Amino acid sequence: RGSDELLSGSVLNSPNSNMSSMVVTANGNDNKKFKGDDKMDGAPSRVLHIRKLPGEVTETEVIALGLPFGKVTNILMLKGKNQAFLELATEEAAITMVNYYSAVTPHLRNQPIYIQYSNHKELKTDNTLNQLVQAVLQAVTAVQATNAPISGTTVSESAVTPAQSPVLRIIIDNMYYPVTLDVLHQIFSKFGAVLKIITFTKNNQFQALLQYGDPVNAQQAKLALDGQNIYNACCTLRIDFSKLVNLNVKYNNDKSRDYTRPDLPSGDGQPALDPAIAAAFAKETSLLAVPGALSPLAIPNAAAAAAAAAAGRVGMPGVSAGGNTVLLVSNLNEEMVTPQSLFTLFGVYGDVQRVKILYNKKDSALIQMADGNQSQLAMSHLNGQKMYGKIIRVTLSKHQTVQLPREGLDDQGLTKDFGNSPLHRFKKPGSKNFQNIFPPSATLHLSNIPPSVAEEDLRTLFANTGGTVKAFKFFQRDHKMALLQMSTVEEAIQALIDLHNYNLGENHHLRVSFSKSTI
Repeated sequence: RGSDELLSGSVLNSPNSNMSSMVVTANGNDNKKFKGDDKMDGAPSRVLHIRKLPGEVTETEVIALGLPFGKVTNILMLKGKNQAFLELATEEAAITMVNYYSAVTPHLRNQPIYIQYSNHKELKTDNTLNQLVQAVLQAVTAVQATNAPISGTTVSESAVTPAQSPVLRIIIDNMYYPVTLDVLHQIFSKFGAVLKIITFTKNNQFQALLQYGDPVNAQQAKLALDGQNIYNACCTLRIDFSKLVNLNVKYNNDKSRDYTRPDLPSGDGQPALDPAIAAAFAKETSLLAVPGALSPLAIPNAAAAAAAAAAGRVGMPGVSAGGNTVLLVSNLNEEMVTPQSLFTLFGVYGDVQRVKILYNKKDSALIQMADGNQSQLAMSHLNGQKMYGKIIRVTLSKHQTVQLPREGLDDQGLTKDFGNSPLHRFKKPGSKNFQNIFPPSATLHLSNIPPSVAEEDLRTLFANTGGTVKAFKFFQRDHKMALLQMSTVEEAIQALIDLHNYNLGENHHLRVSFSKSTI
C-alpha cells in the first residue's frame, strides 16, 4: 500500500471544531490547514509536530526519537510532506522531549529535523488502515511500559511474528570506529537484561551473538535497532534472530562475557578469535586479568566512555558520539615528547587539530581531535601504550578546545596548531584510511615506497629508530607497499613516530600505519 492509502483514513481530533473531522492525506494539499502548527510557541500538548523529515525515514525511526522520554502512543506520518505527528502518553513526556531537543538539534539520517507542539491534543487513527504503524508501536514501546510480552496486546499475528529465539546475531557494517562488547551491552540493555555476549570476526566483519533472558526482549531490540547507526553515519547494526537458543560462554574477557557468571576465568593465554579487529581494548595485558574483571590496563573507563557515547547516540539521536574532542594525555616522557610526535601518533586515529604540552606539567598534554568519535578512538587505542619508554594515560579532558598562546607570547614551542596540516589522514570523506584503523601492533604497514628503494634500505632505516626489524615483506602485486615487523609494539610505535612522512626521495613521503596482519 502506498502512504496515501495508509494515511487517508486517519482523522485528527482537535479542539478546533473545523479541524475535528478533517481527513489528512499524504499528498501535500493540506498545507494551508496545517499552518496552525508552524508557530514555535504553541501551548504544550502531548502531540508533537515534526517537520523536515528525510524522505525515506521510517515510522520506527520517528518513534525512536520519543522513546527516551516515555511511552509513545500513536504516530501519523505525512510522507508526501516530510512531516509526522507523534503522540506521547503524557504531556510531561512531550514537554521534556521538546525541551531536550531545543537544546540539542535532533538528526535523522544525518539531517536536522524540527519538533514543536501540535495544536492537536490527541491523534485518532483508523486502526484497520494503520495496523502496520500500530504493530510497530506496540512492539517498540512494549519495553517502555511494563516489559509485558507482546502476545498480550491486540496486534495482529501477521504484523508481529513471535520471536523464535532469545539470541540475536548482530553484524556491524561500515565499522570505521571500533565497537566493543561494552558498547553492545550498553545499547542492547535498554530492551531487557542481557545475559551473555560473544564477539568474533567472520568474513572480515565484526559480529556478535547476544542473549536475552526472554525472546520478547530480543524481538523488541531487533525492531528498534536493526538498521540504526551506533555512531554518526557509520557502524550500522544488522540484526537477525540466531538459530541458537543458548550461548555457552567459557571466559569473561573483552571478546565474550556471561553476565550471570562473574566467576568465569578470563582465559589466560587463550588464543582470541581475531585479536586484530575486536581488540580495541585488548592490550597485551588485558587477558592477564583477575578472573571476571578487566585489568587496569584494559581501560574499562574508556570502554565505559565509548559505550556511554554510543548509547547516547542510539538513544538520543541528536547527540554526537562522545562529544568531547579534547584528550588529556599524562605520564609522558617530558625529555623526549614534542607536539609533533603526539600529532603523528594520535594522527593514526583521527585528524589532530591542536596540541599543547602543559607549561607547568610537561609530562602532560592536551590534544584536540576533529570530532568526538576520533577522540574516543584515540583514547581506546592509545591508553596504556608505551611511548618513549613510559606507559601513557589517555582520558577525556574537561576542556572544550585547546587555546593557542596570545600573539607575541613565546611558549617555547609547547603549543602547535595543526588545523591546516596536509598530513591529516581522514580529511577525505569515505577515505580508505577509515577502514584501516587498527590497534598499535608490532607489524607496520608501509606505503608510497618509490621503485628505487630496496628492502635493505627500509630495514636499515627502521633499525635506526632504535629497535630490531624482525621481518619484512613487499606486497606481491604492488611494490609501493610492504609489511615490516618490529620486535615489540613499543618499537613499532617509536618507528611510526619517527618515520611517518619520511622523505624517501623522488618526492615520495613514506606513509606508516599499524597493521592487523603478521608476517
